[in-house]
Amino acid sequence: MDLRKELELRRKLIEKSLKCFLPKAGEYPDYLHKSLYYSLFAGGKRIRPILTLAACETLGGERNQAIPFACAIELIHTYSLVHDDLPAMDNDSYRRGKLTNHKVFGEAIAILTGDALLTLAFKIMSDTNNLNRLDPLLVIKIINNIAFFSGIAGMIGGQAVDIKSEGKKIDEETLNYIHSHKTGALITASVRTGALVANASDKDLKLLTEYGQKIGLAFQIIDDILDIEGIEKKIGKKTGSDKKGKKATYPQCLGLDASKRKAWELDEEALSILENFGKKASLLSGITKFIVSRNK
Repeated sequence: MDLRKELELRRKLIEKSLKCFLPKAGEYPDYLHKSLYYSLFAGGKRIRPILTLAACETLGGERNQAIPFACAIELIHTYSLVHDDLPAMDNDSYRRGKLTNHKVFGEAIAILTGDALLTLAFKIMSDTNNLNRLDPLLVIKIINNIAFFSGIAGMIGGQAVDIKSEGKKIDEETLNYIHSHKTGALITASVRTGALVANASDKDLKLLTEYGQKIGLAFQIIDDILDIEGIEKKIGKKTGSDKKGKKATYPQCLGLDASKRKAWELDEEALSILENFGKKASLLSGITKFIVSRNK
């Protein structure tokens, strides 16, 4: 399998679908719509929605049925980045090699952009025109799944603990909570969503949930490492921001070498879980390896 080709095929499918779901950039109020497009099409790899499609395909589901939910997850992810970059939170000036949203459109519009992306995500998921013959009860279950992992018990909860932990010495348990919720939760939701669309059995859903949790944590550990060792032009933002912002990170808590070992261990454990699905999980396996071996 040509992983790069497969990822690019699905990335283009996601971006084409996103443009169908969004209002036109020039529609009134045009400055808000331009802000949406600016952050949503800033060059992301679309890993989360691709995971949704890949999980669905692994279990023999219809990829087209997963697309609205995959796009909604990407909108939620983008909203979280726009808000994370604000001065009140991470105070970042660059994201994916471009000025962050609030640096271009101002803080007020950036906040509203994040709000708009989040609410649009739930509009897309609840619009009967987008549901492709899915059972209404299953749709509610999927929406509840995404809301759970992106809310207080997931991404938002992790972000809150992360903010309150800045400048403090924390233990590994708290760090695990931050990483597995702030970043890992939405990745877990992405995998689970694809599985749910494919009507996963309880056993398969449990396995893929565990898989999502492991790659979600590994993803953030690698981000922590790249903030130290990464090349700015490749990762699209300044390195050293975690240290400057006194962020709780794995390298800070465990050291750089131990952090690398942890990420690779999680990668191996995730791949071991995928063995239960045989060759059907080849794309998920490729994504798993890609996550841990991202370029510096």
